[in-house]
Amino acid sequence: MNYAAVLAALASAVLFGVSTPAAKALLGMVHPVILAGLFYCGAGIGIALLRALAGPLLNAPAARQQPLARRDYRWLAGAIVLGGVAGPVLLMLGLARTQAATASLLLTLEGAATALLAWFVFHENFDRRIALGMACIVAGAAFASWSGAPTIEGFAGPLCIIGACIAWGIDNNLTRKVSLADPLEIVQLKGLIAGPVNLLLGLWAGGSLPGPWPILLTALVGFVCYGLSLALFVVALRHLGTARTGAYFSTAPFIGAAIAVLASQQPLTIQLLAAGALMAVGVWLHVTERHAHAHTHTRMVHAHSHRHDEHHRHVHGPQDPPGEPHTHAHEHETLTHSHPHVPDMHHDHRH
Repeated sequence: MNYAAVLAALASAVLFGVSTPAAKALLGMVHPVILAGLFYCGAGIGIALLRALAGPLLNAPAARQQPLARRDYRWLAGAIVLGGVAGPVLLMLGLARTQAATASLLLTLEGAATALLAWFVFHENFDRRIALGMACIVAGAAFASWSGAPTIEGFAGPLCIIGACIAWGIDNNLTRKVSLADPLEIVQLKGLIAGPVNLLLGLWAGGSLPGPWPILLTALVGFVCYGLSLALFVVALRHLGTARTGAYFSTAPFIGAAIAVLASQQPLTIQLLAAGALMAVGVWLHVTERHAHAHTHTRMVHAHSHRHDEHHRHVHGPQDPPGEPHTHAHEHETLTHSHPHVPDMHHDHRH
């Protein structure tokens, strides 16, 4: 198990979980769709500034990442349209027609949608242990989000929220296709494209831009809770696969609720403790997974940051960078062996 990638996924969930109480506080000042647009703009602009200001550091051999290739843009375009535009718009339409308790519970379906699409559409491997862990985490998220008896007075609102969860599930699976590329470049493009589109949609829907201080505050939240969170999420996708990364990320509702309790100095409830226990069991089932069998790596050529291990035994040319880790195009020969692994970018074989 790549524990650094697990920590990246959980850190991504922590940062995104912080955005929930922050967004609730800002909703009183900003139209919901405008708020989503400002979050994405903050993520895109903040990451762009980070890349520009920290250029020499990020271009060091150990930190250098592979830029997006031409073949990556079709996957990224789909992720931006579905996850950056369709998902937020469907969510806002759904929230306007659905009670808060019902909406919170329905939003826990994103993790399930991500996993089901990864397993049955994109053919990512799983077993009973991983499925049970995912079920525990989703159940824990539902407990954390429970805020009263849900009711469905009409189908339009809940269907919109379910549609948003499916859009984000597809987004997560499409983003995994490009996760070997520079995570900061991916986030920058997502933010700089989805942000302005959502702003225009919000203005068209009757919203208006807030004053300069709310804009700066919202952009800062977007940079930290959306931009940095998404960059960590992409790193985890690279090493863990979509379903497992989505499972760890599904702890975000519990983290957001726990932060809200700490911030307001409210007592811990049985509900929150039960949610935490269920999620802890689910995370434990995933972290202690040991999936090993004989498998064959087919020949492939790609580029990403790597060290010379059992999967990277290639000859260097004079133009390839020295030292490790380093980034360059390299070829994987056909290899059959057996060892514990997860469905990372080198282990997407069928079972």
